[in-house]
Amino acid sequence: MAFESLSDRLAGVFKKLKNHGKLTEADVKAAMREVRMALLEADVNFKVAKDFCAKVSERAMGQEVMESLTPAQQVIKIVNEELTALMGGEEAAQLHIKNKGQTVVMLCGLQGNGKTTHAAKLAKYYRKQGRRPLLVACDIYRPAAIDQLQVVGKQVDVPVFTMGTEKPAVIAQKALAHARDYGNDLVILDTAGRLQIDEVLMQELVELKQAVEVDSTLLVVDAMAGQDAVNVAKTFNETVGVDGVILTKTDGDTRGGAALSVLAVTGKPILFQGVGEKLDDLEVFHPARMAGRILGMGDVLSLIEKAQESADMEAAEKAAKRMLENKFDMNDMLEQFAQIKKMGGASAMLGMMPGGAKIDPSQVDEKMMDRIEAIILSMTPAEREKPSIINPKRKRRIAAGSGTRVEDVNRLLKQYEMMQKLMKQVKKSPKSFARRMSGMKGFF
Repeated sequence: MAFESLSDRLAGVFKKLKNHGKLTEADVKAAMREVRMALLEADVNFKVAKDFCAKVSERAMGQEVMESLTPAQQVIKIVNEELTALMGGEEAAQLHIKNKGQTVVMLCGLQGNGKTTHAAKLAKYYRKQGRRPLLVACDIYRPAAIDQLQVVGKQVDVPVFTMGTEKPAVIAQKALAHARDYGNDLVILDTAGRLQIDEVLMQELVELKQAVEVDSTLLVVDAMAGQDAVNVAKTFNETVGVDGVILTKTDGDTRGGAALSVLAVTGKPILFQGVGEKLDDLEVFHPARMAGRILGMGDVLSLIEKAQESADMEAAEKAAKRMLENKFDMNDMLEQFAQIKKMGGASAMLGMMPGGAKIDPSQVDEKMMDRIEAIILSMTPAEREKPSIINPKRKRRIAAGSGTRVEDVNRLLKQYEMMQKLMKQVKKSPKSFARRMSGMKGFF
């Protein structure tokens, strides 16, 4: 995840502060020096890091911290609030979509930053909300750019408007007329990638905006570009005019300083973040939630939203009922793994849970789920419904059929037995359930 190194550094700083019963000004200054170094190492703009630490220091030196019974917790609270403010405040910025007529959104950015893919992601996101998007191929320079847009457009079930190598301004005008005729209320213009020093191509964007009334210009920025991403955002904003930013590759192991610097340097908010390679992997950027992730507090709200979006609620209710009635079998377990995969896998869920950032994702064996699925699928219907009938001979057959070892089959059956015991415990004494959940460690 982006900010992983920053999260680790800040966790170290806060751990030192917690070891002090009462904080002195010297303690706060030393902590802020470390915070500033951590921000700079995460590729945060120097002025942004300096101003941020100055604000935190000023508040941390006040009575609310110095006279507090939990001064370290108060400092963490201040850092959380200032991080949130730095990225845009409590409320997530939103792309304004008209209720009537066509909303025109233009995507721009450097070559290779993922504009075409994120045009499709954006189209899919709004199609789910009941909009009728139209993708428009305005990239006439890159070989196969039009073909790529048509491929991803088909994958998200959104029509693509093309006119070959006609001028982008003309294509945009014709596309808007087409959208009016066919009832498309969201027109997404996918423009060619360019260098910010390429004055001719930059001017082309200006002319495109003059040819059609663009409601929002979104800059697609690679989070892995670090400080360069901020410079790009500044140049595009000054030349073309930008209304918001889509930050891509935020799921990568990057320093992530761009997210902390873009708004402060350009005044333009991050609207969306790309969190993976799939066309579903686009999320609204919530500053408060990102601040929580950076500080290891998790992002439970996003986890809940992802669960609601991915899960089959009827199947979930059915599984919960079967568990409480002690009827949960291997078929139900198979369904639960399918739900976890839809949500991005165990490591993706872990990153959103409080304290989850402290666990190394490499320790989460995502392939274990595939092995468990293979084991269950190698069982007969009778064995899935009643695992207690599985004897040593059956275990050998299941292991051979799933390409696993007998030990793996035994481990799964033992975990299943533990789940059964836990469910019985819940029915008898709900209060002791939480205490016994520790027995489920190492499931993955």
